[in-house]
Amino acid sequence: MEQNSPTYKKYIQILKEELIPAMGCTEPISIAYGASYVRDLLEDQPDRLEIEVSGNLIKNAKSVVVPNTNGMCGIAAAAVAGVIAGVTEKKLEVISHVSKEQKKQIKEYLQTKTVHVSLKNTPLTFDYQITAWKGNHSAVVRIANFHTNVVYAAHDKKVFIDRPIKNNAKSGLTDRSILNVRDILDFANTADLSDLADCLDQQIEYNSAISAEGLSGNYGTGIGKLLLSRNDDSLDIRARAAAAAGSDARMNGCEMPVVIVSGSGNQGITASVPVIQYALAQSASKEQLLRALAVADLITIHQKTSIGRLSAFCGAVSAGAGTAAGICYLNGGDYALISDTIINTLAVSSGMVCDGAKSSCAAKIALAVEAGLTGYQMALNHRRFPAGDGMVASDLETTIQNIGDLAHDGMKETDREILHIMTH
Repeated sequence: MEQNSPTYKKYIQILKEELIPAMGCTEPISIAYGASYVRDLLEDQPDRLEIEVSGNLIKNAKSVVVPNTNGMCGIAAAAVAGVIAGVTEKKLEVISHVSKEQKKQIKEYLQTKTVHVSLKNTPLTFDYQITAWKGNHSAVVRIANFHTNVVYAAHDKKVFIDRPIKNNAKSGLTDRSILNVRDILDFANTADLSDLADCLDQQIEYNSAISAEGLSGNYGTGIGKLLLSRNDDSLDIRARAAAAAGSDARMNGCEMPVVIVSGSGNQGITASVPVIQYALAQSASKEQLLRALAVADLITIHQKTSIGRLSAFCGAVSAGAGTAAGICYLNGGDYALISDTIINTLAVSSGMVCDGAKSSCAAKIALAVEAGLTGYQMALNHRRFPAGDGMVASDLETTIQNIGDLAHDGMKETDREILHIMTH
């Protein structure tokens, strides 16, 4: 790919938009960011908070531990943490530094102030509004489509931001429709690594660190440690365990950042950590690792483009296919082998649903990586699920689109039923 071409520049921009650090599950952390933002508008600590959220935000924030809150879960805890301790400029690391006194204040605020959470009537999967009051003064912030996209901000009657909202998770971001697997591989082969090093080096550093913390600490149900406790020291097991351990830590309040992909830390971990494990085991060069990570990240983003940020479809499935493609690329796989790997992976694991962020995400990640590695081994042995098997088409891009249609359109009723079950 020509490095001065508009397409090349867009690919670089997509990676820079997607590969950003976040501490904690991105949905509650986004709410903490919005609450910190509304407090700044109000120029005081509010007496009362009204939080209206779309259904998928309720689903993804209900059960996950909010970091730096002494183990609290949920939307109200995230919002109050943002009000008390948020540093708005840090965006998805908004509550990365919280003192002991502030943790005490978060608990006291929840016990003594009014924090009301309700379901927002909206066609958007990612949409919330926070209204804060202090005496006779009020402030409002609305964030939609992605985690830091402020579309409305006002203090009393003064409006600072009022952007039109499209029913499109990609609005406000670089056009992802240019992504396709053949061009992704061309980009990875020809990219100037100095254009990528900052975001990919940070991904390696942060995601490896939280994976190691998950394996050494005591988080959640310890899926990563459980996998390593078996009498199997194979590279596949180590890769699955390392990815699961990162989620073990992240879903259970670990106060360490993750570099996210497609708005998700779990997807960021899944897309990167197994590739890193394979590169280390095979003594791959730094250049080989960076190019393989670019493949894994971009293929994950490509799949998620038609699915959307949030849905009833588990994002680990997309990232599992992405990481398998990255491993295949690392080992010299060409377009045909990578194509077969992705198709095989999606044929195996595309039925996994998302029922919110929580401890069991680590187990789903382990399964998604296993499906990816199985798909890769099938491809190495010249085996590929044929066109017409379920959603498998005769070509890769149509197969990816079929999965996108299933997840975005076909699973809307599934999403509503999951939310109903979780809230009743």
